[in-house]
Amino acid sequence: MALGFWAQHRVSTAYAKWSRVGSRCGYTGAAVASAILRSAGIDDVDIVEIPGHLTDHYDPANKRLALSSENYRGTSLAALGVAAHESGHALQDKVAYPALHLRMGLIPVTNIACTLLPYLMFGGFVLRMFGLLYLGVAGYLLLAVFQFITLPVEFDASRRALQHLEGLGLLQRDELVGARDTLKAAAWTYVAAFIAAFGNLIYLLVALSGGRSRN
Repeated sequence: MALGFWAQHRVSTAYAKWSRVGSRCGYTGAAVASAILRSAGIDDVDIVEIPGHLTDHYDPANKRLALSSENYRGTSLAALGVAAHESGHALQDKVAYPALHLRMGLIPVTNIACTLLPYLMFGGFVLRMFGLLYLGVAGYLLLAVFQFITLPVEFDASRRALQHLEGLGLLQRDELVGARDTLKAAAWTYVAAFIAAFGNLIYLLVALSGGRSRN
């Protein structure tokens, strides 16, 4: 939990810092995303503006790159870094990056697990229906695997983003510091999510082990 709070604070601080620093090129996040996709020969992905703060994402199923208004219209180093990162996912999709498609395949069952886990924990610990806790172990194991697979997907997208920002001349070398710092801070949120899922799994296993030893 502490790492999670720290990671959220880190990304909020980094984004706020670099969103105040404009890029020399003056391009918007949408323009940068378009340039990256065009350079990779991708012409079937829609770049759209969505509401919310840092709600940016890439949807492989619908070939849709969604950028929050602040990044879609923004010209800051932070905005361009985020837009390039989401473009990195589109590049992964084009080359059939294995981890991306494995992660996408796990999303439906992971969503089901997230919905059921609170009820399983309540039934197991409060109602003393301990059999439900074993289902909880399976759920947290699935979440841990999902978050673990997410790590290389996000790290690789950021790597591709920085390469294209520099390679296409969208950002100068000294400007890459801002984009890199923003993406590195965001990466910590994925690390924290994996540690949280893994920690919950270990806690539940220890609780079950303690219950068996008392019996």
